[in-house]
Amino acid sequence: MRAKTRIVLADDHAIFREGLRLVLRRHPEVKVVAEVERVDDLLPTLERTPCDVLLLDLQMDRDALGEIGALAAHAAVLVLTGVAAPERALAAIRAGARGVVLKREAAEVLMQAVRAVMAGHVWLPPSVQRQLAVGAGTPANGLLTPREREVARHVALGLRNAEVARALFIGEQTVKTHLNNIFHKLGFRDRVELAIYAADEGIIGVHERSPRPAVRAAVEKSPSVKKPRSRS
Repeated sequence: MRAKTRIVLADDHAIFREGLRLVLRRHPEVKVVAEVERVDDLLPTLERTPCDVLLLDLQMDRDALGEIGALAAHAAVLVLTGVAAPERALAAIRAGARGVVLKREAAEVLMQAVRAVMAGHVWLPPSVQRQLAVGAGTPANGLLTPREREVARHVALGLRNAEVARALFIGEQTVKTHLNNIFHKLGFRDRVELAIYAADEGIIGVHERSPRPAVRAAVEKSPSVKKPRSRS
């Protein structure tokens, strides 16, 4: 029998936790093993209660964003938020969260996100993905040179600079130069944003995975991403 996914609920509103608990009870594949209502109790709870996924509201008795790094060492952190702000979502991912789910989404979307992070994916709401794509401006296909697209593709699939250099038979410093140009052209700050954009623009396929499992979880696209747009 497949082991259930153990979940800890972290929210300072008892009514919301109760509703979430009732929703999760409908899914036999998961089990709520603990509940937390204060940020200071998060890490002690995870240390004494083995779990797989922490459903975390960032705005509890205080902001929990700065705690994500430590919490992620004990469980996959899936942030629950009522605000669809791409900057906030990316800040959570950079801090170590594996996904962000909007509280207004249906229960099935939450379950899809739980399954995704358990499979090693990163999950972002489609609305946040769209805002990121719109914020990037002109499509990558019209901005990047063929070599920059090759570098972007390999980086989005999770390869380190040295691995990209070996794959493309170029120097590691050349890879760094191309990356700097790519980030400057697209207005991105890190590889997470590049990975999201690469999948959205068709530079990588929706279901492509990194050949290195250790880096896949940090950069792989969420199954919620829309399919690459066709271009005329």
